[in-house]
Amino acid sequence: MKSETLRILVADDHTIVRNGIMKSLSDNFNAIEFAEASNSSEIMQHIHDAKWDLVTLDINMPGRNGMDVLKDIKEIHPEIPVIIFSMYPEDQFAVRAIKAGASAYLTKDISSKKLSEALKKILSGGTYLTSSIAELITCELRGSHDKPAHEMLSDREYQVFLLIASGLSVSSIAIELSLSVKTISVYRSNILTKMSLKNNSEMTHYAFKNNLVE
Repeated sequence: MKSETLRILVADDHTIVRNGIMKSLSDNFNAIEFAEASNSSEIMQHIHDAKWDLVTLDINMPGRNGMDVLKDIKEIHPEIPVIIFSMYPEDQFAVRAIKAGASAYLTKDISSKKLSEALKKILSGGTYLTSSIAELITCELRGSHDKPAHEMLSDREYQVFLLIASGLSVSSIAIELSLSVKTISVYRSNILTKMSLKNNSEMTHYAFKNNLVE
């Protein structure tokens, strides 16, 4: 692990979450220089302007979502390790995130000790996988070549699909994702077409049947 000052970019649209991540990291490591970003534009500006030892990134971000930003970061600077911090359970986005280049997928209820373990492994050049994520990846590798319908969705479509299946309206989703109602409606239409579903009720039924929402 690097001995000099660590430069860490903390990206989340909630100030309290950014503060919590920075405090937890500061409690476990000496000599850290932080920068903060609250949306995708700010993240990419920081990525272009300076060098970073680590980026922590939320999935729900105003503008482009975290999964898209992750891909942008890895395309520009593939050497920068990125940790995805998310409220979504591991079985919803972890495999997608690891495939896209994330060095870890951590839920926001992670303990300070586990966060420290993850960071040490990542800064040493490794990938941090919880046992449950490793099992998800193993199951996917052993699974059928015929992918389930939801895996044909883009990352943003999948995110909107989960929110619709959880009972949120198009307008509520638009507010949560900082997108227009028209944009969310287009995503909804694409989801229905790709998954051969007719309406929101069928989306919800599919999500529960496949254990994608609780």
